[in-house]
Amino acid sequence: MKAVRYISVFLMAISVFCMAFAIYILYVKNVEPAGAVKNGKELCVLMYHSILNDKNRAGEYIITPEMFENDLKYLKENGYTTIVTQDLINYVEKNMSLPEKAVIITFDDGYYNNYSYAYPLLKKYNMKGVLSIIGYYTEQYSMQKVLNNNYSHVTWQMLKQMSDEGVFEVQNHSYNLHDLKKRKGILKQKKETSEEYQKMLKDDLVKNQRLLKINSGITATAFTCPFGAVNDEALSIIKSLGFKATYGCEEGLNYITKDPECLYELKRYNRTKSFDISKIL
Repeated sequence: MKAVRYISVFLMAISVFCMAFAIYILYVKNVEPAGAVKNGKELCVLMYHSILNDKNRAGEYIITPEMFENDLKYLKENGYTTIVTQDLINYVEKNMSLPEKAVIITFDDGYYNNYSYAYPLLKKYNMKGVLSIIGYYTEQYSMQKVLNNNYSHVTWQMLKQMSDEGVFEVQNHSYNLHDLKKRKGILKQKKETSEEYQKMLKDDLVKNQRLLKINSGITATAFTCPFGAVNDEALSIIKSLGFKATYGCEEGLNYITKDPECLYELKRYNRTKSFDISKIL
C-alpha cells in the first residue's frame, strides 16, 4: 500500500510540475519585454529644423552642417538605412519589407537652409529624409528672387527638384497653422464650434495639399502636427482627409506593426546642439 501511495504522490507532483511549466510558458515566457511588439519593427525617427553655418546660433532648433554630417556619418558607419513615410505605408498596407536597421530623418517647417545644407549632405551619403512644409511660407518665398539661409523657406521648384531626385519626401505641416497666437497649432479654440473647427482645419490642410500638387506635383501622405499638438478630434479630421500617418513631437521609439493605427502620432527625437545620436541608436 505504501508503494502505491508513493507512486500516487509522485504522479501528482509530476502533474503539478507540468501544469506549472505550462502556465510559465503560456503567461510568462511568451510575454514580450516591456516596449516590444510581437511581429513589429522598432523605429527611431529624428527631428531636425534649421541648419546654419554658425556655431553661436546652435541650440534647441538650430544645428550646424558639421553636426548634421556627423549624424549621417554615424548612421552610415553603424549600418543604418534611411527610409521615408511611404516605406512605412508599404510595410503596413502591401506587406513590403523594411531594412533591419531603419531610421527616418525628418525636417520641420521647410527652411531654405534645408535645401542649402541638408539636401547636398543627404545626397553625399546616399540618404533620404522627410521634409514637412508650411505652405504659406513656401508660397511667399517662391515669389522672392533672393533667399537667405537665416530666415527664408524653400520654394515650390526646390521641393519638386528634391522630391524628383528621391532625396526628400515632402509632407504637409499645414498651410498656415504653425502659430501660437490664435490657437496652439491645429487645436480648437475655446469658443469655436465643432462645425467651425472642422471647416477651418480641413480648409487649411486641403489648401496646402492643393498647392503642393499644383506647384510641385506632390501629394503628401502624412501630416506633421505643428508643435506636436493633436487630439482625437483633430486626428479624426486628419484621417478623413486621407493622411495615412502623422508625426508628433513626443520623444521615444516607435514600434511599427501591420496595424495602420501605429503610423499615427509617430514619436521623434529632437536634434539639439547637445543631442548625442549614439545614446539613442
